[in-house]
Amino acid sequence: MSSLVGVVLLVLAVLTPSQAFVPIGGGTSTHVSITGTALLQKVTETCRAVAEDAGYEFNPTGSSPEELVKACLGPTAKGEVSGAKFHSALQEIYTQNGLVDRDFVNSAPHHFNSEAFLEGRNLITQGMVAIKANIRETNFKAARETLGRILHTLQDFYSHSNWVELGFTEPYINLIRPDLPLDNLADVDTATCSDCASGTCPNPVLPNILTEKKLTSGYMGVHSSAKPKGKCSHGGPSDMTSSVIPRGGISKDERRSDNQNFHDAAVKAATAASSQLLEDIRLVVGNNDFLRMMGIARASVLCFVIDTTGSMSDDIDEARSVVYEIIDSKKGTQDEPSEYILVPFNDPHFGPMTRTTDPNKMKAEISKLTATGGGDTPEMCLSGLQLALTGAPSSSQIYVFTDATAKDIALKDTIVALIRSTKSTVSFFMTGSSRRRRRSLRAASFEDYKDLALASGGQAIQVSKAQLPQATDIILDTSTSALVTVLQRAREAGTQETFSFTLDESLQNVTIYITGGSVAFTLTNPAGLNQNQGQVSGELGTIQTVGNLWRIRLNPDKQAGKWTINIKSSAPFTLKVTGQSTVTFIYDFVESFSGPHPGYAPLSGRPQAGQPATMMLSVIGRNGPSSVTVKEVGLVLVSGPESTTSSTIEDMGSGEILVTIDAVPEGEFVITLKGTDKVSNSDFQRQSTTQMSVSKVQIQAVVDSSAEPGKDFTLPFRVITQGAGGLYTINAKNDRNFPMTFPNSLTLTTGEYTNATLIVKPPADTESGTDITLTLDAKSSTDAESNYVVLRLSVVTKITDFSPPQCKDVIVVADDCPENVNMCAPYRWELSANLTDNNGTGIESISLRQGNGILSHTSLADPVVQVYYNASCCSQIVEVVTVDKIGNVGSCYHSIVHSGGPPALSLSLLLWLCLLLSIFTVKP
Repeated sequence: MSSLVGVVLLVLAVLTPSQAFVPIGGGTSTHVSITGTALLQKVTETCRAVAEDAGYEFNPTGSSPEELVKACLGPTAKGEVSGAKFHSALQEIYTQNGLVDRDFVNSAPHHFNSEAFLEGRNLITQGMVAIKANIRETNFKAARETLGRILHTLQDFYSHSNWVELGFTEPYINLIRPDLPLDNLADVDTATCSDCASGTCPNPVLPNILTEKKLTSGYMGVHSSAKPKGKCSHGGPSDMTSSVIPRGGISKDERRSDNQNFHDAAVKAATAASSQLLEDIRLVVGNNDFLRMMGIARASVLCFVIDTTGSMSDDIDEARSVVYEIIDSKKGTQDEPSEYILVPFNDPHFGPMTRTTDPNKMKAEISKLTATGGGDTPEMCLSGLQLALTGAPSSSQIYVFTDATAKDIALKDTIVALIRSTKSTVSFFMTGSSRRRRRSLRAASFEDYKDLALASGGQAIQVSKAQLPQATDIILDTSTSALVTVLQRAREAGTQETFSFTLDESLQNVTIYITGGSVAFTLTNPAGLNQNQGQVSGELGTIQTVGNLWRIRLNPDKQAGKWTINIKSSAPFTLKVTGQSTVTFIYDFVESFSGPHPGYAPLSGRPQAGQPATMMLSVIGRNGPSSVTVKEVGLVLVSGPESTTSSTIEDMGSGEILVTIDAVPEGEFVITLKGTDKVSNSDFQRQSTTQMSVSKVQIQAVVDSSAEPGKDFTLPFRVITQGAGGLYTINAKNDRNFPMTFPNSLTLTTGEYTNATLIVKPPADTESGTDITLTLDAKSSTDAESNYVVLRLSVVTKITDFSPPQCKDVIVVADDCPENVNMCAPYRWELSANLTDNNGTGIESISLRQGNGILSHTSLADPVVQVYYNASCCSQIVEVVTVDKIGNVGSCYHSIVHSGGPPALSLSLLLWLCLLLSIFTVKP
């Protein structure tokens, strides 16, 4: 564990918006550090358990996330390992944790303020149910978002209540166990605090409250000073109730000289409680899915969206061939996909989506695809792509195969919003226009696919069906771990331009792609060596051309330094330079928010026009953030002049960088980052793939709970414009096609919010744990201004069974085990027990949490499940974990460790004692 202390410090985002535990006076205990410590401990425990089961040692070579991920995924797998997914998962959890301080600042239950104990626990336990249901349905992003929120609430209990003042040092398990009562709560008429005029009294809780072990919490008033007579306040300058007698407060958010012991105790208890909650989730979902939720997975995801109409037979065969090649050639390497996704579409159908970690299942599903039907040119391509974007993990590579335009072109804005939200890259393989009859539809063409590819940083490759097998090499290039973009640009027809880019020592498998017709180019390395489009195999690399695609694969001995490529074309073209490297970055555009606990919150839509843009970047080096130096961060137009905006960079520590850009370019831009890789002492250059632009329109909406099957879910939202007022079109889509009602338009007044409501109704038969991706956009009547928000909503069946399975009738046979543990090897001991879920949903799984023996059990369908455990006397502790179908966790623990007391009884001795007891208790 000591070797991973650096990991904990590394991943804690110092300035994420989660400051309810505020780092004052040099302290470092924030919600982020508490959450990060608990997460890293649990990830480490889980990785070690997985390694033991797989028969290899879990031994990280260093303290960076990359080294942790590589050790967890297996040390024998060849290839680069990127920690970007792990970073992103942590950031999602931290972000949602912090947003509780913005979105629910006045909600007492979300912070355990104002003695709202029952309501606060309800938020936690309902959230745990949703998380377990989401993970069962592989909706990991929804699970992470809920996890961040409920961890905030759980941690606030220890800072905002008098739990540690009462002398308790361990977590209050009842907060995550709704079957256990919350005892000894102070009622509303009971005074709990003495007056503290200075506001910094060591312990203002009344002596009788402490003696009677009464549980209370501070009242908090952001807009009102009202509180019941004699009650404790939260305290601090933002709490208006703290000036009302009894003055002061009991919050332990800050570490001060008057409360440092209580603050430290609260941090310790909050960290242990967070770990306890995570362990409950892990026991229910299992080690592998817990790690998948945490982003501990190979970065590569293979996602195909395939047109299955009659003319697509050759395309389907080629897609199948590529899938087979990737699965077979990359097995056992770090480039082996962590997940496989397949979405078919035609007209009028699309889906269902197949999502699996099993390569054989992917082979079987894609082998089932056949080309049938057709007759009308447009197909439901964007509907299929929507399913892929909402089902695949963020930052996935998605490949679309089609020979027809999109019938559902009305989804184009929704697709752009999803691309920007997920930062996924979409590439299209278009095999020419079909000869099928064309309906009269809104104009749609292959140009729409090119627009979407460019917006995502992907490729739009147009080839004949005979050429397709050569074009799909790009899938082999990009279906890899640790893929980074060095440069991407797009230009209109009739231009000649020289583009420069920097290659560093860490880059491997560097590939340059040019799409467009009538292209001539010259590539030059730092030493001045040249190679043009006519030299198929030259000193710099090999060149392949097919359809509108040029693919240049640099030789392995490529030289680090500044490269240039001069391109001349009479047609529009795109340029992209990629490679493999663990030196990369992740980012979010953010906005600041004020209140009792101010911070920064990621934007769901486009940044606001007319003001500086602010970004939070996490820079990832080969050996963590300390192994890179960032020199420049800017915004550059993909399709505009080669000029980068200047920025102000503030190093927040631990790899976090706050970037402020005063002059945001007009048009679609990407982020560029330049710096030095300290491992090789070479300069590097990286670029984001997803295009972004600013908007004068902003939409605000917050999902504050789960939806229930068969019931309306109401989502309030509001829209504001800093541009011209007037009529704005409102549009909403969800990836499940659940019924929705919302206003088709709103009349906006410049600078004023307009409120509205959207209602979505999940069908009654919706599976618990299903998540809905909801895209909401607003557009001016002239189409000059628009923006969007992308929200995730979980559908969870209401739970009434909160009782965990019970362990009864335990019998231990251990009389052969010697007291001297050094003599244990030849001997064994046994345990048997009855497990039951009483009147609950039934037992779903039984597993060993502790112990190296052999566990067996009768059928899980039995009302009472009998378990049997047999182990060496050297393995003296056993813990059997039982999970019911809802996700309640029960435990059966026993130890035969001799502690000076009587030895464990044999079965025969137990029976003899029972007989003796019955003789002496028989009535005359």
